[in-house]
Amino acid sequence: MTNETLAHSPRILTPEQRKARDEQRRADAEKAMRDHEAAQKAFYANKERLRAERLAREAQAQDS
Repeated sequence: MTNETLAHSPRILTPEQRKARDEQRRADAEKAMRDHEAAQKAFYANKERLRAERLAREAQAQDS
């Protein structure tokens, strides 16, 4: 095999295809950011809940 058989011509996109691709990428990126932010909020809410429970247990242990 030669390099010529392995090489392929680059795919040329029409302006409409490029616009559609860019819009899809933008939508995917926005969804990924929303998912990430939701996961971060859930993580920190759980962290604060666990911290409050731990502090309550420690306060109860000191009172006993």
